[in-house]
Amino acid sequence: MVLLLLPLVLPNRPQNNDEIAWSTARPLVWSDFKGAPDGSNVNAALTSSKIVFGYNYNSRDGFGWHIQCLFDKNRSWVRVKNDFILAHEQGHFDITEMYARKLQKQLKGYSFNKDKAQKEVPAIYQAIMKEQVDTQNRYDAETDHSRIKDKQLAWLEKIKKELDELKEYADYK
Repeated sequence: MVLLLLPLVLPNRPQNNDEIAWSTARPLVWSDFKGAPDGSNVNAALTSSKIVFGYNYNSRDGFGWHIQCLFDKNRSWVRVKNDFILAHEQGHFDITEMYARKLQKQLKGYSFNKDKAQKEVPAIYQAIMKEQVDTQNRYDAETDHSRIKDKQLAWLEKIKKELDELKEYADYK
């Protein structure tokens, strides 16, 4: 299961020690899950990940933006620890990264218009975030939160393939 914090349109901010920036070199480990399990939630674990996004415009520098894909250690929790569930939770974080890259792709293709940007840029962000939530929910539904092993493995392949296809947009970091 994943918890998404939306919408976030914030200025560039540093990552704190309670957050992990997505990286191929830094997969999740169980010790990253520091939150207390939600008593009303029966899932084995929960990943809280988010995309932090901010943008600005000025006549000197033009249109610019900042994107971060982060895992929140204190809002993520675990009850049952095994490699298969950890892979499922990593899948949630990877889906968040996938949508950070899709946001980067959309913004790189955006034709900035200072008169329309206050409506258009947040609309781009909101559309990407809605798609991400839908994908996260479909991931849990189709895998039954990792319990349908063949579906889980297929999803992990699908996520990896899409991340590879969006590799050129990983430069938002």
